[in-house]
Amino acid sequence: MFLEHVNLTVTDLDRSIAFYCDLLDLHVRWKGDLEDGRLGAHVGDDRNYLALFEATNDGPAPYDYTRPGINHFGWVVDDLDEARRRIDELGATIHLDADYEPGRRVYTFDPDGHEIELVEYHASA
Repeated sequence: MFLEHVNLTVTDLDRSIAFYCDLLDLHVRWKGDLEDGRLGAHVGDDRNYLALFEATNDGPAPYDYTRPGINHFGWVVDDLDEARRRIDELGATIHLDADYEPGRRVYTFDPDGHEIELVEYHASA
């Protein structure tokens, strides 16, 4: 079993496609019209992806660890230093940078305020 996709609603589809493709070295698997006339895209690899749907209303993504909902989603990366460099190049900021067992991790936000964790595990993990 594996997680196939996570669906995010974003304010600017092309901006989000570029952000996730550049940050995580993903590619566009599909892009087109949704059933309700909005635009959507799938960015990922051959196994899993992010489904991105363009919003009809503006506003930041909810960010509240005290209420039910998704707080963040995490990606395992091979090289956290490279991920930090990409975050910087994209103009995003790291708001938490921590070593922990069994690895190291950073947290950032995408352009719509969705929190992302990038983690590199120690070789023995």
